[in-house]
Amino acid sequence: MTAARPPVVGISAYPRAVDIVPVRTRLHTISSAYVDALTRAGAVPVVLPVLAPELADGALERLDGLVLPGGGDVDPARYGESAAPETAGVDGERDAWELACAPAALARRLPLLAICRGAQVLNVALGGSLVQHVPAATGASHSRSDRHGEPVHPVRLDPASRLAAALGVAELGANSLHHQAVGRPGAGVTAVAWAPDGTVEAYEVDGHPEVCAVQWHPELMADDPRQQRLFSWFVACASQRAV
Repeated sequence: MTAARPPVVGISAYPRAVDIVPVRTRLHTISSAYVDALTRAGAVPVVLPVLAPELADGALERLDGLVLPGGGDVDPARYGESAAPETAGVDGERDAWELACAPAALARRLPLLAICRGAQVLNVALGGSLVQHVPAATGASHSRSDRHGEPVHPVRLDPASRLAAALGVAELGANSLHHQAVGRPGAGVTAVAWAPDGTVEAYEVDGHPEVCAVQWHPELMADDPRQQRLFSWFVACASQRAV
């Protein structure tokens, strides 16, 4: 009997411009922390460059899973709002690409793990909105890059959620590197985890047990086995397609 191959998981790239002689060049990059977390869980990660939105479905065709990672803010115009003064890091091409990848993944029932910006992108793709600046809404700062690899606040999980089952806990500590979060939930979005100030920290999508979105960065907390369980769960879902 032929052993199942490792699942191939795409990670949407983070474009950035750098000076490479002789011209300024746009690179398609991703943090090694995502790669390492997926590799530990048994997947083969590949980096997806930012392409034209119409190529999204074809790009996902041979993948067993998709990760939408962190990054800059989604353009508020994408959910019908004017930008707050704190809006930063908007990349229109990346927005267009990931907002096409998210529904394409759902249509294919492709296992999807959305992290930080990725969770925000998925909610917007489903017709939802974002809290543009959490401190202005709740008075609490969620942008603690100085403690990126350690828990800075507790997260309470719905004990009946798939996420709680995957992590094996109903509460855990999370890092926090964001200033935006889910606002109005998109179609089928059900919040399943919350910070002490009420900020949505994770959600699931009705009818899609292969999808999970978290607002924190589990890939940066490799020393916590509970965080790695999220990647193990996701790769297990992807493995079911790797035949």
